[in-house]
Amino acid sequence: MRILHTIADLRQALAGTTGTAFVPTMGNLHEGHLALIKLAKEHGGPVVASIFVNRLQFAPHEDFDTYPRTLGRDCELLRSVGCNMVFAPSENELYPQPQTCTVRPDPALADILEGRFRPGFFNGVCTVVLKLFNIVQPKVAVFGKKDYQQLMVIRHMVRELALPIEVVAGETARADDGLALSSRNGYLSEAERAEAVALAQELRAIGAALRAGRRDWAALEAEAVDRLVRRGWKPDYVAVRRRVDLLEPGADDRELVALAAARLGTTRLIDNLELSVPA
Repeated sequence: MRILHTIADLRQALAGTTGTAFVPTMGNLHEGHLALIKLAKEHGGPVVASIFVNRLQFAPHEDFDTYPRTLGRDCELLRSVGCNMVFAPSENELYPQPQTCTVRPDPALADILEGRFRPGFFNGVCTVVLKLFNIVQPKVAVFGKKDYQQLMVIRHMVRELALPIEVVAGETARADDGLALSSRNGYLSEAERAEAVALAQELRAIGAALRAGRRDWAALEAEAVDRLVRRGWKPDYVAVRRRVDLLEPGADDRELVALAAARLGTTRLIDNLELSVPA
């Protein structure tokens, strides 16, 4: 496995290759990331993973400076699952001058849910992902469903800009108790880690209610928020939306997704659950 730090070196390493599969990450990897690498290996080759903590998607009060940088460990993990190349640029390499040219995704998709509580987040995501796409020029790019809205925003960007890239979605990886794996789970105390599974449990409870015939989306959302608050969480949102566009569902919509974001202590966690509702 080659570890490359400059755009020029990566392009030279990829010269003459075809069918590249790409997995962009911010590092501090876990089994969920490794599952995406394995999925990428099924769709193309060589497999390139990037490790870059992208300042553009962090608000001033968020954890950019303290986000874990674990490049050595990350590279060993990537090597263990057969990744071919790691692109780990410095900030000066990827942004040699202020990034004044940015991507503004569709507000109807990007300014709701995560975008409402993290203004500008998806501008930063789309800008860095498009820049990485231009550098790597992959045939396939793999993103996890755990960041469900991000996956949809990236797919929308690829479609609208006619990029010759297939976006492949990997299923959310979970711990044995159901907690979605996240690089930020490491921020949780032992007690918070035991409590953290409640977020996934609330999403499953919404799914059970929908399968039992309830269609009062707003009430289901409010009940979940109330239960989380009473357990000590600070929810940003719990929402039932249409999978196709993340708009509020109508009575005839059957393919749904429940999404949630909430703070437990100082750690913000997100999760989602795809739902197929019977007629």
